[in-house]
Amino acid sequence: MSADTMAALCVAHIDAESAFSGGEVQVFLLIEGLRARGHQNVLLCPPRSRCAVEAHAIGIPCREVGMRNDVDLAAVVSLFRTLRRLRPDIVHLHTGRATWLGGIASRLAGIPAVTTRRMDRPVRRGIQTRLVYRHLVQGVAAISDAVADRLISGGVPREKIQIIRSSIDPTRLAPARSRSELRALLGAGPREPVLLTLAVLARRKGIDVLLTSLAHLRARRFQPFLWVAGEGPERTALERQAEELGLTDRVRFLGHRPDKADLLAACDAVVLPSRLEGLGVAALEAMAAGRAVVASSVGGLREVVRHGETGFLVPPEDPKALAEALFRLFEDEELRTKMGEAGASRTAREFHARQMVTSYERLYRSVLAAPRGR
Repeated sequence: MSADTMAALCVAHIDAESAFSGGEVQVFLLIEGLRARGHQNVLLCPPRSRCAVEAHAIGIPCREVGMRNDVDLAAVVSLFRTLRRLRPDIVHLHTGRATWLGGIASRLAGIPAVTTRRMDRPVRRGIQTRLVYRHLVQGVAAISDAVADRLISGGVPREKIQIIRSSIDPTRLAPARSRSELRALLGAGPREPVLLTLAVLARRKGIDVLLTSLAHLRARRFQPFLWVAGEGPERTALERQAEELGLTDRVRFLGHRPDKADLLAACDAVVLPSRLEGLGVAALEAMAAGRAVVASSVGGLREVVRHGETGFLVPPEDPKALAEALFRLFEDEELRTKMGEAGASRTAREFHARQMVTSYERLYRSVLAAPRGR
């Protein structure tokens, strides 16, 4: 019997983030995919968070629970009581804090739990890691081989880990406006080179490295536009850096943009100079939209971007290497087009949302079929 024809499940999803970034995009993509297959879902998230707003907007049942910090015992109690009322078949923990607080609550409620690890950060060995991954959760999804390696290095049992890569829904990347219309609105001519980066403005995303690389390109008399779509704590510092480098006429900080598909259609290439990256959903979105990608050779980006085929990989923290890759990409329009076509083909084959949803269904079923105490 296929996963699609099995009995429907009730899944409680816990996300402790107040902000909304790539991880939350994946949570909603999964919930909507599960819902389309007849499964019931409920989202537990902080009050007034973007998750709560988005869930209410699209009709996903939502329970708002404060999760202020990792020692928030009141949150554990609230999560426990909520889970006891809801009685889901399984709990899916989507963030680090959710895994700790929600893992304890799930254990107390006697409901099996799985967690998804999205960050390419070291997992520290210790009592908390052993408690979480050996006792509180019954299954672990890593979004890339790089993340799985981090988990294993931190002492997480290999047999508990499944690779379930982040994914995209290509139908959401159809632009609503023409390329020329959006370019005109953002001050770029029809033939001017435009780079796009989609990222939270945090240090780990390496936007400061990208700005330095643009200064190197200016010295070579190549001056692409850069559109920076995203918000975050580093925005003021990055705007100041752009001003100090004399780039304010070519760099636009766009803030949070709901028109991601329009931006992808209007740009020429996407650049992701991350210092750390679990997988890189923005790279998948760029490739699905037929855009070549220049990215740091870190974490899951090494698994998404095929160097020389769908884009270029460069060492992190190396603005000169990044500038050289960008110059090479824009020097050869035919190569850029071929890379974009190869990326679109690859994402359709290997990173479609339906594959992710099926993999999570199988993970849920395997956990529920395993003897308790596993």
